[in-house]
Amino acid sequence: MNPKLKEKIQEAFSSVLPISAIVLVLSTLLVPMSIGTIVMFVVGAALLVVGMGFFSLGADMSMMPMGEGIGIQFTKTKKLWLVIGACFLMGLIITIAEPDLQVLANQVPAVPNNTLVMSVAVGVGVFLVIALLRILFRISLSKMLIGFYIVVFGLSILVPDNFVSLAFDAGGVTTGPITVPFILALGTGLAHIRSDKGSQDDSFGLVALCSIGPILAVMILGICYNPQEATYAPVDIPVVETMQDVLRQFAVELPHYAKEVISAVLPICAFFVIFQLISRRFRKRQLAKISVGMVYTLIGLVLFLTGVNVGFIPVGSLLGSELAAAPYKWILVPLGMLIGYFIVAAEPAVHVLNKQVEDISAGAIPSSAMNICLSLGVAVSVGLSMVRVLTGVSIYCFLIPGYIIALLLTFKVPKIFTGIAFDSGGVASGPMTSTFLLPFAMGVCEGVGGNVLTDAFGIVAMVAMTPLIAIQLMGLLYKKRIDAAAEDDTGADDIDDIIDYEEVTNDA
Repeated sequence: MNPKLKEKIQEAFSSVLPISAIVLVLSTLLVPMSIGTIVMFVVGAALLVVGMGFFSLGADMSMMPMGEGIGIQFTKTKKLWLVIGACFLMGLIITIAEPDLQVLANQVPAVPNNTLVMSVAVGVGVFLVIALLRILFRISLSKMLIGFYIVVFGLSILVPDNFVSLAFDAGGVTTGPITVPFILALGTGLAHIRSDKGSQDDSFGLVALCSIGPILAVMILGICYNPQEATYAPVDIPVVETMQDVLRQFAVELPHYAKEVISAVLPICAFFVIFQLISRRFRKRQLAKISVGMVYTLIGLVLFLTGVNVGFIPVGSLLGSELAAAPYKWILVPLGMLIGYFIVAAEPAVHVLNKQVEDISAGAIPSSAMNICLSLGVAVSVGLSMVRVLTGVSIYCFLIPGYIIALLLTFKVPKIFTGIAFDSGGVASGPMTSTFLLPFAMGVCEGVGGNVLTDAFGIVAMVAMTPLIAIQLMGLLYKKRIDAAAEDDTGADDIDDIIDYEEVTNDA
């Protein structure tokens, strides 16, 4: 086995083991499950581990070099209109390629799937262009985020109640395992257009802005269609009794997800081929490595999506509904926090972001610190989501104060932490959230007799919000550390004295 692949699979195993252990303990002590359901979950977890390993290696070999190379090439052309057009097209393509977007589309039957997908894709394309222009013209990320979120919350007043939570969920769902590696690398490449000290700070923030486009797109659709009644697709829990039944479930679904992933990745490959023919950016050896990496990415995504959709969705829904029916419903809050703490480590795009942050900061912001902050943030968000489901409190009671705190912190922390924090919100709310936490919340909501569309939906938005605060609080701690170092006459009076951007750029 490829040593790097083996290392990635071992990392994935360490990430998935805690959440798998929690589910198995719950199935033994609190929520008895059939042996077939448990075996289906274990097989799903195994596919998830192997899939994450392949995907992580594939993203390193293909998606990251592709995105960074395209970003750097953009900086060499003086035709701004051409860069804007290509950037918009890229945003369109990678969003349509995102598998999680189809899951969201199926949850909104009041709007035709193609209409929803194309609207969200246009939203991402437009905001990717806005993110590009922000980097080129050195516009403050904090000011842009404040302005756009004022528009978002203002527009939400006109949106039907059933669509508000869905709209905010759209922002987290669209920035998934295909979108994030490409956009993060594109930001790094685009930052090369500037040689000033703050250019690397601005390499983050693209995911943050691209998360706003889908929210606005779904809100506008909700206003235009104005459905009197919205429905959702309930989770279907298959009856599995034998190992043959389990294997049949995976065998039936695997070709479906293979077709979905291939059709999603092909447009990206086509765009890259056209780009390569025009620019001649990559050499033969690099192209061979990228090609192998794309194969790894395809294999990884197919296995990952099959594992989580077949093995995790039924278990998540069953756990939620059974625990909600028990007399000790309060246990859902601490239990949700425990699940949230560990589940974020199983998000494939989180590993991509953490590695990017560690590389860009030359190790000044270690991936271990990022992992802890993200885990704490997601733990709080899932705990609050359980409170919301159990009590029926409006999502506004959490999102508005949360975003106000997050936006105020942008004026207190070093710029690099603002970009990282708002990027991490989109990254943390990936396929594990939509295929385990969302069914879990839906099961709880059905168990307590709540409104699934207004109470259960929105958990993705909550998961996307709390990392904004957690990562920026980490930034405040780093700032205090720097200030203390300055008082000791070490000469480090700014975050840029810790992060040697010139060295990072040269290494890149």
